Amino acid sequence: MNHPEDFKVRYCFYSDDEGGRKSLPFQGIRSDFWYESENHTMDGNFIIWPEFESKNGELIESGIVLNEGIARMWIINDKLRAYHQERIKIGTKGYFIEGIRTGECEVIDIVGLMSNPTKK
Repeated sequence: MNHPEDFKVRYCFYSDDEGGRKSLPFQGIRSDFWYESENHTMDGNFIIWPEFESKNGELIESGIVLNEGIARMWIINDKLRAYHQERIKIGTKGYFIEGIRTGECEVIDIVGLMSNPTKK
């Protein structure tokens, strides 16, 4: 991608006992990010994907990710960028969705969300 991630979240995956995953996911998982908003005007998937960081804040290249930590979030559907610009703020609470909620998260940093991505 030719632009920085759109925002960062602090996340925690639910355990199997909490109704979450049986095991931690691998880097590259395409779970969707869903957040609550009083003024959502759409249903369905937002197509916002995570990339997980190590404890040192570096991108995990491959392998299993941490149970809790920081993830860089990417809005994949540029047509929804303006929609999310109006709704995602620091402190927005959300969830990782894989058919069910597998984790919870909170927006902690806005990085490239307010910009238009550079085209290739």
